[in-house]
Amino acid sequence: MEIIGKKILVVEDDPDTLMYISKVLKRAGYAVAGAVSGEEGLEKFRDIRPDLVILDVMLPGMDGWEVLKKIKSGFRSRKTPVIMLTAKDTDSDKLKGYEFGADFYVTKPFNMQKLLPVIRNMITEHSK
Repeated sequence: MEIIGKKILVVEDDPDTLMYISKVLKRAGYAVAGAVSGEEGLEKFRDIRPDLVILDVMLPGMDGWEVLKKIKSGFRSRKTPVIMLTAKDTDSDKLKGYEFGADFYVTKPFNMQKLLPVIRNMITEHSK
């Protein structure tokens, strides 16, 4: 059973991908907010204080790496789990994500059904 009422912020510039992820997460019982740019993502992050962030790397304006660094540099926000969900699939990209503080790194194309247990576990651990 999913944790009802937990908030997830999805920062993804592709509208179809954003809609798909949001739909699956809402169906699983999560409150979902979406953002299509890095700047909007950070603004919504500060406003809603999500329990988890799903973050693309290639975003207009501020990229996902910069957003990740800003989230992980904050005293309270650094504990928020961040899943990088991106087409950037080289080993150096993955290493960069983890070095910047990503908690999990998923490359596109992806399977939301396989990602849901990871999300649930991260939110459960973060809630303790």
